Amino acid sequence: MTNTPSEDQVSARLLAFIRERFLSGDPRGELEETTPLLEWGILNSLNTATLIGYLREEFGAVVALEKVDATTFRNVATITSMLCEAAAKPSG
Repeated sequence: MTNTPSEDQVSARLLAFIRERFLSGDPRGELEETTPLLEWGILNSLNTATLIGYLREEFGAVVALEKVDATTFRNVATITSMLCEAAAKPSG
């Protein structure tokens, strides 16, 4: 059985990665789970590709092409939900 991180742990790791990689550490502390990543310009095509690579390395998650959309990548909460749902499904 694999040691699957909780939603809170996944969210915290995603927030930390986005702060460090895309926001120069988020000095004003503005990034939250519900921050609109696309609207705020945090995720563009290059940053989204970088984030998908991070999801693969950090969580072993392969993001299906149909999941790479404005709904799934709206904010950290929606990305966390997608990751946790994928982890909960039995691989078959």
